[in-house]
Amino acid sequence: MLTRLACLAFCGVALCSFLPAATAAEPADDWSRQQIERLPKSEKPIFLFNGKDLTGWEGQIDRHWSVEDGAIVGRNSAENAPAASTYLVTKDKYRNFRLIFEGKLVTSEMHTGVSLWGQTVEKSDDPYSYQGHLVMFPSGYGFYDLYRRNSIYRDADGVAKKAGKQHEWNRMEILAIGNRIRHVVNGIVVADWTDPKPELCGSGPIGLQLHSNKVPQEVQFRGLVLTLDPEDDVITAGEIGDEE
Repeated sequence: MLTRLACLAFCGVALCSFLPAATAAEPADDWSRQQIERLPKSEKPIFLFNGKDLTGWEGQIDRHWSVEDGAIVGRNSAENAPAASTYLVTKDKYRNFRLIFEGKLVTSEMHTGVSLWGQTVEKSDDPYSYQGHLVMFPSGYGFYDLYRRNSIYRDADGVAKKAGKQHEWNRMEILAIGNRIRHVVNGIVVADWTDPKPELCGSGPIGLQLHSNKVPQEVQFRGLVLTLDPEDDVITAGEIGDEE
């Protein structure tokens, strides 16, 4: 009997060693990774975020940025709010791309956003401010040209406001090709805009914004699946998915 039990125990351990280990980097509800099946065959996914740490990113990490429960978290307070909006930026630069991700504004009513086609600049002793385009959500939807032209596209008809969720996860896609930006929020194309100044649409790091508003703000991002030189069509429009 003891021999048989010992054998069963050994076999159980051996079997477990061949089973895939669960990892917090790929949560079951990771909508962004699920969209990989929708990608055209010519597009290969690049995972900007590994779900565990901030490898591949730079910013005021010790002060404002961390990884919690498989999400990138940006957080400030009334005491340590940056004098100017600060960004967590990719170390690599990108020009034509598709970005699929989820974003959530946890606290404050100010917007956050994703910056592109620009460069980091120093503002108020912060080397990680950003000059370039900003795709804003979930407050003040639209596009902004940081430290240049200011507001360049507004959600005038309220389509984005209706599609977005103020303090919940929003499923999004940004398609940036040439000088044209398309933004999909929860399956709805909320913006399709072509910049009349293509010379301002060059390669640059992708940034995640933590707003400077002198009140506590927390933002979260997860997924962040990127493809280069994408086909000229969004893939998540009309994709609703399960409600959380």
